[in-house]
Amino acid sequence: MKTDCFDFNLPKELIAQEPCTPRDAAKLLHIGECLRNLTIRDLPNIMSSKDILVLNNTKVIPARLQGLRNKTSIEITLHKLNSDKTWRAFAKPARKLRTGDSINFSTNFSATVLEKKENGEIVVSFSGKELFNNLNQHGSMPLPPYIKRKNNRANPDELNYQTVYASNLGAVAAPTAGLHFSKELIEQIKFTGIDVVELTLHVGAGTFLPVKVENIHDHTIHSEWGKLNKESVERINLARKAGGRVTACGTTVLRLLESAVNENGELEPFEGETDIFITPGYKFKIVDRLITNFHLPRSTLIMLVAAFSGLERIKSAYEYAIKSGYRFYSYGDASLLERKK
Repeated sequence: MKTDCFDFNLPKELIAQEPCTPRDAAKLLHIGECLRNLTIRDLPNIMSSKDILVLNNTKVIPARLQGLRNKTSIEITLHKLNSDKTWRAFAKPARKLRTGDSINFSTNFSATVLEKKENGEIVVSFSGKELFNNLNQHGSMPLPPYIKRKNNRANPDELNYQTVYASNLGAVAAPTAGLHFSKELIEQIKFTGIDVVELTLHVGAGTFLPVKVENIHDHTIHSEWGKLNKESVERINLARKAGGRVTACGTTVLRLLESAVNENGELEPFEGETDIFITPGYKFKIVDRLITNFHLPRSTLIMLVAAFSGLERIKSAYEYAIKSGYRFYSYGDASLLERKK
C-alpha cells in the first residue's frame, strides 16, 4: 500500500499551539456510520455501564537537552532507554558528532556518544547516577516539532504536556488523547459505572517521524516498552464477557492491548518491547472504540486509525474536521472512533 494514500493538506492555523483550557473543554468528533459533533465531557453519556476505559499512565520526562560539543551547540532528544541503561536519542546537528564525543550540559552533567545511526539518531551514555534529577534541572519537555516555543522552560508545558493520571516515568512524548481528561471527568465516568483501568507504554519520539518510504510495509517502526498487569487483564476480560466495549484512550493503549493477545485471541499480561505496526487489513481482537487526536499526514498513526475505522471513512472525517475548524495534533481536539465491522 502506498504512503501517498495517507497524505492530506492541513492549514497551518489548525495546528494547535496551546491546549484547551480547561482540559475537558476540547471538541470530540464521533466517527462511526455518521459524524457527530460532541465534546470530551459527553463521554459519560455515550458509554455504557458495561464498558471499560483503558488509560496509559506513562509520565513524560524532560528529555530534550541543550549542550555543547567543544564550542558547537548540540540538541539531543532522548527517545528510548536501552537494556544496558544507555539511551537512544535524536541529535541536531548530528553531522557535527563523532563516536567518543562528549556533549556537556553543565559542569557535572554530560553525555558520551557511543554510536551514530541513521537519520540523526545516536546512542549515548550519561555521567553521574542521578539522571532524572539532572533531566529535571537541565532538560525541557520534548514537545513535537510543530509546536513552536521560544523558550520551553518558561512555558506551562511542563504541566500541560502531561496527563493528570501520569505516574510511571519513562515517556518522551505524551499519550496525547489522555491530555483531555480532567480528574473530575474521570470521576464522572466511574460514577456512571464504567470501569477505568491503566497500563503503561512509554511513548518514544519516533511517534513523530513521518513515513518516508513509498510502500508503507517497507517502513521500520521504533519499539517501545510497555506493561499490562494481571489485574487489568482480568478486568478487561470480565467487561468483554459481560458484553461491554473496550475503549482505548489513545493509540498507545490500543497498540499495547493488541500486542498482548495470544494465539487464541485472548488477552494476557504483557511486559516488554512492542513494535507492532498496524495498517489497513489488520484484524483487531480487543479494542472496540478508540479515543485519539487528529494525526499527522503520512504518519504511522494515521495508518492505524485508517485500519481501525476504514481509510475512506477517515479521509472523509478528516476533511470534515478541517472544514469545521477542529484543532489538530498533540494539543488539538479529539475523535472517538468506532471500529469498522
